[in-house]
Amino acid sequence: MASNPDFVQYIADQCSDAGEIMVKKMFGDYGIYCDGKIFGLICDDRFYLKPTDAVRPLLRSVELQPPYEGAKDYFLIADVDDRDYLAMLVSETCAVLPFPKPKKRPKQ
Repeated sequence: MASNPDFVQYIADQCSDAGEIMVKKMFGDYGIYCDGKIFGLICDDRFYLKPTDAVRPLLRSVELQPPYEGAKDYFLIADVDDRDYLAMLVSETCAVLPFPKPKKRPKQ
């Protein structure tokens, strides 16, 4: 089951105080990025945050589960209505995540 585009936009809006938020459709659901770093997934109308030791103590409840079959566990964030809380979680997560490696251009 894919995520509702309205829910995806809601999550992006809720996280927007953390930086420039962008969502990309991936395998029927969505990856969510802040300032170029992927920090989470939106799958089946649920918001999943990449697990980091920095964020674990900040969570109101720690629930780990895979966002889709065969995936590694992510933090499931059930409280998506608190904008300040989500922005703080995203900021703290992105602070410890590396920037993606630049894509190599094909030789011509």
